[in-house]
Amino acid sequence: MSGEHRPEWAVDSATPSVARMYDYYLGGKDNFAVDREAADQVVAAMPNVLEFTRANRGLLSRAVTMMADRGIRQFLDIGSGLPTQENVHQVAQRAAPGSTVIYVDNDPIVLTHARALLADNPLTTVIQADLREPEGILDDPEVKARIDFDRPVGLLLLAILHFIPDEARPAEIVARLRAPLAPGSCLAITHGHRGEVTTQVEEQVRGAYGRTGAGDIIPRGIDEVMTFFEGTELVGPGLVQVADWRADAEPSTPDMSRPGFLAGVGKVV
Repeated sequence: MSGEHRPEWAVDSATPSVARMYDYYLGGKDNFAVDREAADQVVAAMPNVLEFTRANRGLLSRAVTMMADRGIRQFLDIGSGLPTQENVHQVAQRAAPGSTVIYVDNDPIVLTHARALLADNPLTTVIQADLREPEGILDDPEVKARIDFDRPVGLLLLAILHFIPDEARPAEIVARLRAPLAPGSCLAITHGHRGEVTTQVEEQVRGAYGRTGAGDIIPRGIDEVMTFFEGTELVGPGLVQVADWRADAEPSTPDMSRPGFLAGVGKVV
């Protein structure tokens, strides 16, 4: 998903989209020249963006498999992005046939592609909604019909919260989404951090994202990302670099010297 707040839901090929930029990082073809130009600006400043965005897809597969192994059979992926390999429904339904998956996005191209992909999958659907309006997600008729909040849910917020500025109170947004989750639910989050880059590099990256509908990308440190996990108990290694997260890994402290994504999974208690 992109973090863009575009209530008209219109495709805008003149403005870079964070969802389409992410697709470009992953080697996809569902992007426009304007997206590639902005993404190339990020890659030029921060070459390892390709490494950690691709590691984010591996994290998705590992986290969803872990949730399925723990008995979770319903998943809500907010910020799903353009369909690629190893989507949530593919991982979940392979690990636990019969699992229900709802994708949430506000990018019209994401919605078009996802609906085409899911046309023959009655257990999976996609809805239009914006992360900044969590009640609109929870009150959506499809969500109410398909998700039983009296049973555990796998909630995924992968590479999306760093598009929510502090003034929009991202921790409160996460808390409102977490509030109805039954004990045993899991919350998976990945979030960008700046590493020890120069001010010039950060300005170049944020300048590229500043041209998107999202408006900016806000890197956050360990303590800030940890606030999103209030009300949960971190499982596996805790909060680590995205490539290092494994359900059976020992707790460790992430190396924060290079820019990347922090990753964690919290169990709702």
